[in-house]
Amino acid sequence: MELDELARQRGEWLRGSGPESDIVISSRIRLARNLADFPFISRATDQDRARIEKALRDAIPDTENGAKMLYVDVEQLGPVDRQFLVERHLISREHAESQGARAVVIDPAETLSVMINEEDHLRIQVLFSGLNLTKAWELINRVDDRIESKVTYAFHPRLGYLTACPTNVGTGMRVSVMLHLPALVLTRQIDKVFRSLQKISLAVRGLYGEGSQAMGDFYQISNQVTLGKSEERLIKDVVDIVPKIIEYERTARQFLIKESQENLHDRVSRAYGILRTAQTISSEETMHLLSSVRMGVNLGLIDDLEIPTINELFLKTQPAHLQKLTGAELDTADRNIERARFLRRHLNKDSGGSSARN
Repeated sequence: MELDELARQRGEWLRGSGPESDIVISSRIRLARNLADFPFISRATDQDRARIEKALRDAIPDTENGAKMLYVDVEQLGPVDRQFLVERHLISREHAESQGARAVVIDPAETLSVMINEEDHLRIQVLFSGLNLTKAWELINRVDDRIESKVTYAFHPRLGYLTACPTNVGTGMRVSVMLHLPALVLTRQIDKVFRSLQKISLAVRGLYGEGSQAMGDFYQISNQVTLGKSEERLIKDVVDIVPKIIEYERTARQFLIKESQENLHDRVSRAYGILRTAQTISSEETMHLLSSVRMGVNLGLIDDLEIPTINELFLKTQPAHLQKLTGAELDTADRNIERARFLRRHLNKDSGGSSARN
């Protein structure tokens, strides 16, 4: 499996399956770990980084069903391939933009990725479609145990796992759920929801995590602090709140159907029409319009268009994906033209000539 093969796959985080997948795009658990015998990355020399990469490369096992993991030397990748991995949520932006020896190990299903030499020596990530945090925890716990059987982690009896960022000390765990919340945005309730989350120490981030914007009405909800809480407690904190956000979003959608159906139908129809006929379109506008179409499909306003197809378009119309699929580096203007061509080809084919429901 190579990166070109990945580009043709849908990608786990937008597979469109799993519990509550109409609103919950994906569930992710990430563990930060460091090796006891080396300094943190911020203090590591080039030689240290190379030795850390070697030690961890040898320690990361194949998948539990015996499938071979893909090992990617991030330092040797070009800008498009690095951005491609960011768009697929397999590495962070910081990992893509860093310098020195670093890598990512990816399983064929893209449910597991392991970053080597990001902010910490090791970042283990498990990602599942829908609301699947318990399943994600069971898998990442087994993977973490298998790696720890081969290396010695930096661990303090009282503080727990030692990490580069103080907010990760303890379990080293970040629990996050990505949600699609267009109705809360349209009804202007989103800020109120976010203020409530901040009061209970849950962070709200955009599509690509810390510092990113909420494109396409996607939001990541995650824990802020790990110290003093068990892994099970951190998962419960997120699991307990997500159903309430889901309920708020569904209530907002029903309000729009009941009180503003003509405006909602017009918004969805216009978005669908533009995506099917545009000759040039930006990534940001595409995300915005696909968000409306996705909500329209879930509300029964559009026939013969499936959520997995829309989810795939969210991913494959991103800048690096377009360039991987076309096999050429494109400037912004050419990407906008190719993106519009890609959308016309896939939407007009997959919709079978259908349109928004009258």
